Amino acid sequence: MTKPATQTPNSAPTTDDPFLWLEDRTAKQSLGWVHRQNEITVGELQGDPSYQASFQTALDLMTAEDNIAVGAAKAGHVYNFWQDMTNVLGLWRRTTVASYKTEKPDWETIIDFDQLAAEEEIKWVFGGASRLYPDFNLCLVSMSPDGGDASEMREFDIATKSFVEGGFRAPASKSGFSWLDKDTVIVSAAFDEADKTESGYPRVIKLWKRDTKLEDATPIFEAQKEDLAVGAAVEYDGDRRYLVLARTLNFFASHIFLRLPSGENKQLPLPDDMTDTAIFRDQLVFGVRSAWTAPDDTVCKPDGLYSVDIAHWVATGAIGPVETLFEPAYRVSIAGIARTRDRLFVSLMDNVRGKVVVCERMDGNWSLKPVALPENGNVGISHAEQFGSSVSFSFTDFLTPSSIIWSDDNGETLATVKSQPARFDASPLISEQFEARSKDGTMIPYFVVRRRDQKGPVPTLLYGYGGFEVPLLPGYAGVRGKLWLEKGNAYVQACIRGGGEFGPAWHQAALKGNRQNGFDDFAAVAQDVVKRGIATASSLGIQGGSNGGLLTGVSLTQHPELFGAVIIEVPLLDMLRYAELPPGASWMAEYGDPSKPEDAKWLSAYSPYQHVDAAAAYPPVLLTTSTADDRVHPGHARKMAARLQEAGHARTLFFEETEGGHGGRGDRRPQAAQTAMKYVFLQRALTAKA
Repeated sequence: MTKPATQTPNSAPTTDDPFLWLEDRTAKQSLGWVHRQNEITVGELQGDPSYQASFQTALDLMTAEDNIAVGAAKAGHVYNFWQDMTNVLGLWRRTTVASYKTEKPDWETIIDFDQLAAEEEIKWVFGGASRLYPDFNLCLVSMSPDGGDASEMREFDIATKSFVEGGFRAPASKSGFSWLDKDTVIVSAAFDEADKTESGYPRVIKLWKRDTKLEDATPIFEAQKEDLAVGAAVEYDGDRRYLVLARTLNFFASHIFLRLPSGENKQLPLPDDMTDTAIFRDQLVFGVRSAWTAPDDTVCKPDGLYSVDIAHWVATGAIGPVETLFEPAYRVSIAGIARTRDRLFVSLMDNVRGKVVVCERMDGNWSLKPVALPENGNVGISHAEQFGSSVSFSFTDFLTPSSIIWSDDNGETLATVKSQPARFDASPLISEQFEARSKDGTMIPYFVVRRRDQKGPVPTLLYGYGGFEVPLLPGYAGVRGKLWLEKGNAYVQACIRGGGEFGPAWHQAALKGNRQNGFDDFAAVAQDVVKRGIATASSLGIQGGSNGGLLTGVSLTQHPELFGAVIIEVPLLDMLRYAELPPGASWMAEYGDPSKPEDAKWLSAYSPYQHVDAAAAYPPVLLTTSTADDRVHPGHARKMAARLQEAGHARTLFFEETEGGHGGRGDRRPQAAQTAMKYVFLQRALTAKA
């Protein structure tokens, strides 16, 4: 492995970087390079005889009319966003709860985004809507012009199916909007540089009155420039209304304030690293990422749930006793919480399998009981109606199509109301869970999906993420089943440290200077897969996106001998410059600060871009990104591809979509095309190498 060529470990690269010009997102020179790369990759992969059928299969499954319409109930209606072959950009629509439960619901279109795009000649991508309590008729609709995170906001009236003439409207930005009341919008502002944090997110919260200009909105709360962001939300608890303000210091720490009727912003005397919060029956329910001793000497532990009387604190200023809802348990972590009017639901992961418990508060005490949901799969809370009693749950695993289990009575009575049809033949397949021993001895769980009668090594895809407390859970994927598993190939999903599979400690074990632990975990899983005879190194491909793209980029440069193909999607790769590419500064709590010598030392030790080695025997590589990605800058993937190619690694392909943002939102056709190209790439690289 070569030493970093363009910087010392204690300094970030500047103009010494020969491919710095590729960071200019829309420059003619950069886009010319992108166009040439795309031509090569499209010719190579879309020219493969198997591509067209793979593309059509992917598109058909992504836009199938019998896909589950996942929805959330509010005031007697279920709301859903839907895309298919006809509705390419999608419909925001609703139906009654009773109709939703039928085989063919009677949907009422709220906004037709294909029609809107035709009228305005902009391919608007729906980003969600904030609806006004209590009738939820007036909406603040977010729409992205290119699928990126920056969105325009417009006020919309569901009753008239139209945007409100002269109503609230704001240009595209990374700002946030929610209702305080019919004539007041809470704005988390990120319009100009004064409004933004260094990460490019909202820094100032303002109150914007109807019939006034946005620039005249009244500031009520500010964060520091170096903070990650601010946010605001109105929380209802029975007849009480709370305006919650958050100064988010980084991804894992915030100061939470309540805005009192007096106009004072009063900070809650609770730990900065609170997580999984909800206000329910006068109680603020919370978890913690690190142990915290409350004023009453209660020790709050990670992976537990606790509560304090927030109404009492507002009235008296005293935090009062801390109650325990849920005690931590080995390899059990909290995936999330949601509430109806009368119940609190807690989603749990028990050794990477889902469970849900329902909590009730009566006579000042908590009671918990499990919800009677299927076991040994991925169970989650699909929706919970805060002002009603409906709640729904999702169930899936690698071989079981997704289903929606609905309750109108707080989880007491359950009925499966939606089931996705099988998309591939799972009868010859088996799903298993194994463990690999990482370099430091930690046991790393992983899942394998393969043919039950597998006799020897086969082409195998290993997927990982390992960051930001995000867990990788079992899930049904029709496209993967049809384009990969049905061909006799295997799929592996690794639950490496850095993710959220086992709570905060699992994440923190690969945080900042400990990042190498997660990379070692992934390598250990790869080696274990080979040891078990599932694959050979040359028939094992890896794939990861975003932080997972960093994972596969590091895997390429540290262990090229372990893999036969590498897919690196919308990645971070230049870890000595990532904070210079907005919003990279927002991730310093995860990775570290490249401007600090100590942090730069560990970042430079693994940063893939600086470790490309001309002498290494790299397997085929496919890098993908999007010009419209305003979360992870396309410069990372562009520069890595250029450096690999310059170093003589001719089996490096690069593809950049022009729209869709970080998550590939919007038109399904480019998504299907890119998906098909990836499976063609894997099949070509790994076939006949088992």
